[in-house]
Amino acid sequence: MKNISYGRQYISQDDIDAVVETLQSDFLTQGPKVVEFEQNFAKYVDAKYAVAVSNGTTALHLAALALGVCEGVKVITTPLTFVASANCVKYCGGEIDFVDIDPQTYLLDLDKLESKLADAPKGTYKGVIPVDFAGYPIHAERLRQIADEYNLWIIEDACHAPGAKFIDSKGNEQKTGNGSYSDIQVFSFHPVKHIATGEGGMITTNSKELFDKLSLLRTHGITRDSGKLIENHGGWYYEMQELGYNYRLCDIQAALGVSQLNRAEQGVLKRNAIADKYNMAFQGLDIKTPFVDEQSYHAYHLYIIQIGDRKGLYEHLRSNNIFAQVLYYPVHLQPYYKNLGWKRGDLPVVEKYYENCLALPMFPTLSIDEQSFVIEKVKEFVK
Repeated sequence: MKNISYGRQYISQDDIDAVVETLQSDFLTQGPKVVEFEQNFAKYVDAKYAVAVSNGTTALHLAALALGVCEGVKVITTPLTFVASANCVKYCGGEIDFVDIDPQTYLLDLDKLESKLADAPKGTYKGVIPVDFAGYPIHAERLRQIADEYNLWIIEDACHAPGAKFIDSKGNEQKTGNGSYSDIQVFSFHPVKHIATGEGGMITTNSKELFDKLSLLRTHGITRDSGKLIENHGGWYYEMQELGYNYRLCDIQAALGVSQLNRAEQGVLKRNAIADKYNMAFQGLDIKTPFVDEQSYHAYHLYIIQIGDRKGLYEHLRSNNIFAQVLYYPVHLQPYYKNLGWKRGDLPVVEKYYENCLALPMFPTLSIDEQSFVIEKVKEFVK
């Protein structure tokens, strides 16, 4: 059996043809493929606006900037995430605080969030950054109610969850990224994610004001829009109106993204089928499988189990060329954040989770034989 990783991109001939066509076109960057990708992605998640950027981290950074994070601004996030979800606030000079996770869903615990906000003086916090960890969508409707009570904005880190959705209190289906409850949503197109562009990211919003701000910040803070220029010297003229960044996605990447997006829905269906097979196989074993409920549709970027001897299983799988992964070491225990005062014991639920978690192979091209082999080796270890 060849090596089986926890995640893997799939590049089809259609993807290759799309990239080659762009390589042979007039534009390699700042061309029409970026706009096409933005429009198609906005339609996919039912959002009004989408802004393509160079990666998920730059998406988070621009989102924080657009919402006014700066020195003295305090924001809450989850410790169970890649470090960028917290770092984006620090990039802007703000302060980050953590709230522990729900032991079932592994998402930001909304009860603990509400308690933390109630105990703090009004106005202490300006925003919250929930993460749709592993592909399970945060219940954004309830989060919006909490955020409105305490006057918070919401950046939803949906990098794991394109294609996820939940049913709201009125029985309506809410797609992750549609902006019904969050001010801004961000996505990643790293190769192990649902849609791969090599590196890449997307920001979605329903606010024209935020869309314009994000678009400006993405490209050095420069505009050529004659309606927005303070002066106008002619067709060549542009103005830098904000301190922005070069966080653009190029047309080569966007062409790959457009092609990959065409089969994104099928990819999520396949991920759910793989998860169902794992769930069935592990019934009756001393393994905790991912939480599922009828109100949510999981996008399964990751298939996370919890098991007592995590390291033992990890090594057993590696010895059989199965490269499972541990995701994530809690952000508050990273040396940088420990130097800011966080310590072991501050967030016990996520710390306990970390001791037992393991991500098994999960990607749409995982074959029946490969998954059966993974299941066989897991059962072999457990029994």
